[in-house]
Amino acid sequence: MTSLLQILLMILQLAQFVIIIHIIMSWLINFQVLNLRQPLVYQIWNGLERLLAPIYDRIRSVLPNLGGLDLAPLIALLAIYALRIVIINNFAAF
Repeated sequence: MTSLLQILLMILQLAQFVIIIHIIMSWLINFQVLNLRQPLVYQIWNGLERLLAPIYDRIRSVLPNLGGLDLAPLIALLAIYALRIVIINNFAAF
């Protein structure tokens, strides 16, 4: 059972890492440090967008329109942190 917990926590940590990479990459693209006309940058960005779009779209459908401010990545990170806390605290019950 401990190994299942470790695998689940590893998957959640990987999801956190992917979301943080997406956030940092979006900042670098907006500040024109990275250029989407470069093939490698475009492929990474497109892959992250396709991977995270279903998660972000569900969160965005619930959030009110805040103009240019996108809180979906922040809400996704908070949900992952909360899920980790719930799993760790309730592991003894299993």
